[in-house]
Amino acid sequence: MSVRARAPSQGSLEEPDDEVVPYSDDETDEELQSEDDLDRSEDQLPEPEIGPAPAAEPGWSIRANDREYCNQPQFKKKVFLCIKKSKYSGNAIKTYKYNFFTFVPRNLCEQFKRAANLYFLCLLILQIIPQISTLPWYTTLVPLVLVLGITAIKDLVDDLARHRMDKEINNRRCDVLLNGRFVETRWMNLQVGDVVRLKKNDFIPADILLLSSSNPNSLCYVETAELDGETNLKFKMGLKITDERLQEEDQLARFNALILCEEPNNRLDKFVGTMIWDSERYPLDLDNMLLRGCKIRNTDVCHGLVIFAGNDTKIMRNGGKTRFKRTRIDKLMNYMVYTIFVLLVLLCAGLAIGHTYWYESIGSKAWYLYDGLNYSSSYRGFLSFWGYIIILNTMVPISLYVSVEVIRLGQSKFINWDLQMYYADKDTPAKARTTTLNEQLGQIEYIFSDKTGTLTQNIMPVDFSWNKYADKKFQFEDHFLVSCIRSKKDPQILEFFKLLSLCHTVMVEQKGDELVYQAASPDEGALVTAACNFGFVFLSRTQDTITIMEMDHEETYEMLALLDFNSDRKRMSIILRFPDGKIRLYCKGGADTVIYQRLDANSKDKETTQEALDTFANETLRTLCLCYKDISQAEYDAWAQKHQVASVSMGNREEVLDTVYEEIEKNLLLIGATAIEDKLQDGVPETIAKLAKADIKIWVLTGDKKETAENIGYSCQLLTDDMKIHYGEDVNVQLRNRQTQRRNDPQGRNKKLKELFFTEPGKNALVITGGWLNEILYEKKKKRRRLRLKKLRKRYTNSSNPPDSSQPVDDWEKEKRQEDFVDMACECSAVICCRVTPKQKANVVSLVKRCKKAVTLSIGDGANDVNMIKTADIGVGISGQEGMQAVMSSDYAFAQFRYLERLLLVHGRWSYIRMCKFLRYFFYKNFAFTLVHFWFSFFNGFSSQTAYEDWFIALYNVCYSSLPVLLVGLLDQDVNDKISLRCPKLYLPGQQGSLFNYRNFFISLFHGIFTSLMTFFIPYGAFLQTMGQDGEAPSDYQSFAVVAASSLIITVNLQISLNTSYWTFVNFFAVLGSIAIYFGIMFDIHSAGIHVIFPTTFTFTGAASNALRQPYLWLTIILTVGICLLPVICIQFLCQTIWPSAGDKVHRNRKKYELEDEEDERKKKKQPAFQRGGRSRRSAYAFSHSRGYADLIASGRSIRQRPRVRPELRESIREVPQDENI
Repeated sequence: MSVRARAPSQGSLEEPDDEVVPYSDDETDEELQSEDDLDRSEDQLPEPEIGPAPAAEPGWSIRANDREYCNQPQFKKKVFLCIKKSKYSGNAIKTYKYNFFTFVPRNLCEQFKRAANLYFLCLLILQIIPQISTLPWYTTLVPLVLVLGITAIKDLVDDLARHRMDKEINNRRCDVLLNGRFVETRWMNLQVGDVVRLKKNDFIPADILLLSSSNPNSLCYVETAELDGETNLKFKMGLKITDERLQEEDQLARFNALILCEEPNNRLDKFVGTMIWDSERYPLDLDNMLLRGCKIRNTDVCHGLVIFAGNDTKIMRNGGKTRFKRTRIDKLMNYMVYTIFVLLVLLCAGLAIGHTYWYESIGSKAWYLYDGLNYSSSYRGFLSFWGYIIILNTMVPISLYVSVEVIRLGQSKFINWDLQMYYADKDTPAKARTTTLNEQLGQIEYIFSDKTGTLTQNIMPVDFSWNKYADKKFQFEDHFLVSCIRSKKDPQILEFFKLLSLCHTVMVEQKGDELVYQAASPDEGALVTAACNFGFVFLSRTQDTITIMEMDHEETYEMLALLDFNSDRKRMSIILRFPDGKIRLYCKGGADTVIYQRLDANSKDKETTQEALDTFANETLRTLCLCYKDISQAEYDAWAQKHQVASVSMGNREEVLDTVYEEIEKNLLLIGATAIEDKLQDGVPETIAKLAKADIKIWVLTGDKKETAENIGYSCQLLTDDMKIHYGEDVNVQLRNRQTQRRNDPQGRNKKLKELFFTEPGKNALVITGGWLNEILYEKKKKRRRLRLKKLRKRYTNSSNPPDSSQPVDDWEKEKRQEDFVDMACECSAVICCRVTPKQKANVVSLVKRCKKAVTLSIGDGANDVNMIKTADIGVGISGQEGMQAVMSSDYAFAQFRYLERLLLVHGRWSYIRMCKFLRYFFYKNFAFTLVHFWFSFFNGFSSQTAYEDWFIALYNVCYSSLPVLLVGLLDQDVNDKISLRCPKLYLPGQQGSLFNYRNFFISLFHGIFTSLMTFFIPYGAFLQTMGQDGEAPSDYQSFAVVAASSLIITVNLQISLNTSYWTFVNFFAVLGSIAIYFGIMFDIHSAGIHVIFPTTFTFTGAASNALRQPYLWLTIILTVGICLLPVICIQFLCQTIWPSAGDKVHRNRKKYELEDEEDERKKKKQPAFQRGGRSRRSAYAFSHSRGYADLIASGRSIRQRPRVRPELRESIREVPQDENI
C-alpha cells in the first residue's frame, strides 16, 4: 500500500518537494507517533528507552451490511456526563443555527451581545422605576422591540433558507440494500456500512467505497465540481475482487467484508484503508473512493459501501467553522457606544452634583418648590442622576440600528438587481447572501483567490466544411495548410496530425452515433479534438491497440508501450507498431530543456521551430514540441526487457522507470510545435490591474503545481516581465538571516526590525509552494510542534553551540518568523502560493488578518475553497458552475471574476461612503438634539426636566429627521459608477478608514455641541425680554420648547441637504416632507380637540399656534438656522477650494472624464478584439497535475471490447468541456 509523500518538516536536511501537496492538517496519532519516534532517533540528547509499542489498530472499522456493528460499546463516545452515543455520524447534515425551541433565547442572547441593545434594555428597566422615570417607558420599549423584532425576522428568514437547503439535501433519494433487496430511501437515513446503488447523474450521498459498476472492470466516472470547481471528469475503480464477485443483488446482500481505514479527515487527495474479506486483505486508496458532493457521469449503475457519512465526510470536514462576521464599522460603533456611555455618565454625574448643590442652597429654602417628599439633597441628586441617564439616552438612539439594517438591506438589493453583474450565458445574477457586510466591501486590502477566480477556455479557431467529422464551430483561415492536408503532398504535416491523434491518454466513449472524449487535462482533449477537425479522428483504443480515421480510411496501430507524463519528465511518449510492421516512437513535451536536448544532431527545422516557439511564448501561449523516432526490432526487444524489469521493481519504481524511458527517448526527430491559448474570462487582466491601482493586493492560493500557477500569473498579468520572482528557497534564506540578526541583537526581542527585505529597485513577486510554506512558517500539527519546540529549547539551553537558524526555539520566534514572512510578501507586487492544501489557504488568510489587521476577501468556487472563504472577512463564491459548495458558504456570489471589480469599486465604495456619511450625520443630529437638555438643566435647577415636549422626543428620530438621512444612506453617490471604475484611487479612503473614525466622531460631537448651543441660547435670548404684538410676553416654557424644536428640525434637515452629493426628486421630497410632517403633527398634537380626548397625555394645548403667530419668533428660528449652517457652508467651501480631496478633484473634472470615456469606447470598437502583451518567458505545456490514464490503459481493465461493426458516426465529434479553472 503506497502512502502519499509529505513535505519534510522544519529542520530536515532535504528541501520540500515543490510538486507535493503538503497535507499535514489532519495527521492521525499513528502518523504523529511514527514521526516522533524518528525525531527521537535523530535527537542527540539521551532519551529514556521505551519498549516497542504494539501497532495501533486503525480507529475506523466498518462491517458491510451490518448496522448494529457500529453500535457496539467500543465504538461509543461520551457526549455529556454519562450519556454516550456512537462515534459514527449519521448521514443527515445540519447547517442551520436555530430550531423551534432555541430560536428565541439564542437569538436574543446574540442580539444582546451588541452593546447598544443591552444599553437600551437597562434604560427600559430604569424607566419602569417611578422615582427616576422622566420619560414614559413606552418611548424606549417600542423602538427596542422594533429593533429586536426586525433583526430576529431577518435572522429567521436566513435560517429558514438554511433549513430548506438542509431538508432538500437530506431528503434526496437513493437505493440502499436492506433485508436482501434494494429499496429507495432518503439520504438522511443512510448509515455507515450500508450498501447503496447509484445511477448516472446521481449525486453521491456519502463517502463511499466503490464495489462494482456497469462499466467493464468497475470503472466509474465522476464530476468533482462540488469539491474543486473543475468540470472535467475523473475516474474511479473498484477492486478486482469486488468487481468479479459483487455484480448481482444477492451477491451484494451476502457481502460481509470488514473495512479498516483512517479516521475521518479533510484530506481530499488521500485515503488509506484495508478490506478484509474471506481472510484475505486488500489495500484501499483514494482511487477506490467516491466522495460526497461528486456526481456520477457516464456510468449507468454503480454499487458502493458507505465509509464516512454526514459530518464525517471529506467535503463537510473541509467546510471549516462558520464564523460570525462583523464589519470594522460595527466594531467601531461598539467602541463609540462605550465612549458615549462614559460621556453620558460623566454628564449625568455632573448634573446630579449640580442638583444636589442647587437643592441644598436654593431648592430646600423655596417654599413653593416643596413636593411633599422629605428626601435629602444627596438622595435627590442620586435620583437626578438616573433621571438624566434616561433623558440623555438619545445620544445613542436605538433607531440608529434600525436604520443601519434598512440601509444594508437596500444595498444588498442593489447588488442583486445590478444588470451589469448579471451573466446572461448561464442566467446567473449576482447575489448578496448576507446583508451585514456591504460597507466592508469598500475597505478591502487583500484579495485571496483560488485559480478558479479566472476560468480558462482552450480555443483553436478554424472554419471549413470538407471534413464531415469537423466541429461546425471550428474556424480556421489558413487555406494553404488545409490544401496541404487534403492533397497529402507534405508527409511532415500528415505526421504532425497523426502524432496528435495517437500520442495521448485520452479515453473515448461512444454514445450512439457520437464520440465523447475524456482527457486527464484540458490540453490533451483540445489537441485530440484539433487533430479530429483536420481529418485525423481518434476512434477507439483497447489495451494494446489504437484505431484512428486518417482522412478517408481507418487504421489500427499496435501499442507496444505508453510512457506517461509526470511532473519530472514533462513529456509523454508512445511506441507503436504500424500495420506494415515498422516500429515508431512518438513524443511530445515542453520545449525548454526537455525536447531540444533529446533531438538528434541531424534533426531539421530546429531554428525555425525555435523562432515560432519564441513568438508563441511572447503571446503567452502554452507551447509543446512534437517529435518521433524509428526503432528497430532488435533495439525495441532489448529495451522492452529492461522496461519489464523496471515495471516490477519494488523500490523506487518510478525513478527506475524514468531511467529506462530516458534510454529510448533520445536521438529524436523534430516534427513541429503546437500552441494553446489559455483564454481567460473576459476582463480578468483588466480587473486585476484596476484592483491593483486601488491598492488592493491580490494573492493567488491554488493547489496547482508551481509551473502552472506561474503561467497563470503571467496570463492574467499578475506577474509581468519587469518583476523579479523569488521562490521558497530564496524566502527561506532571507527569513533565516533576519532570524539570526534578531538573535544576535541583545535587544532583538524588544525592538521591531524595520529594514526592507528587498532593497534593490524594481518590482518583486513571490511564488511559494505549500511545502516551503510549511517549512517557512513552521506550520505542523500542534502536538508535533509542541514536542519539537520542547526538544529545541532543551537543546538550546543544554548546548554551548548556537541554535540552528532554520528552527525557532520557542513560540515567540515562530510568531516573529510568520510576521517576517507577511512583511516580505507585502513588499511584493504579486504573491502566488501553489500546491497548498485547503487548510493552508485558510491559514494564510488568517495570518494576514492577524499580522496586518487588514480587511480580507477570499474568492473561489470549490469545496477546497470553503475554509478560506469562511476565514476571510468577506467570502465570494463563483456561481454558475455545477459546483455550488463554495457559493453556499459565501457572503456574495456571481458568475465571473470580472464582476469583483464592480462589486468593490462601485457597490463596496458607495456602501462605505453612504454608511459613513449616514453615521456621521446621525451622531451629529442626536448630539444636537440631546445636548439642548444639558444646557436647559442650568436654568431649571438640574431637575431632570426635558427641554422639549414628550411627543417631540418620541417622534424626533422616527418621523422628523429619519427619512432624509436614510435616503442618503441608500442613494447617495459622490461620482457615478463609470467614474468610480475609471478612478480606482477613490477607493483608498475606505482602506484607510478615513471617512468614519474617532476623529470624525468627535467632529460630529463638537458640531452637535455647537448646534445645540445655538438652538438653546438664541431662542433663550429672544425670550429673555420680549413683548408680543398683543402686549403679552410669550416667554413661557411651552413656547420656548416649540421654537427650539422648530429651529432644530429645520437645521438638521437643511444640514443633510448640504451633505447630499446626489440629488433626486425623492431626496428633495424627503427634506421638505420631513419639515412639513413636523409642523403638521405638532399643530395636531397641540390642538384643543386632542387635549379633550387625552387630557393627561397631550398637555401643550395651543402652544404651537400661540408661539408661531409671532413674527419675531419666526425671525428667531431663521436666525438660529442661519447661524448653525453658515459656518458649515464656509468650511465646506474652503475645504473644496483649498484642500480638495481626491473625490472633490474627480467630481470637478467629471465632464472631462465622461468625454474621455466616450472617446475610449469609440477607440475600442476600432481595435482588434484580442490583444496580447509581450514577455520573454516560455509558457510551458500544462499537463494534468497528476499522471494521466496510462496505467489504466495499460492494465486493460477499463477498455471496452472493440465493436466488430462500427456504426456510422454523426457529422461532428464532440469533446466534453474540459474547463481548467484559474
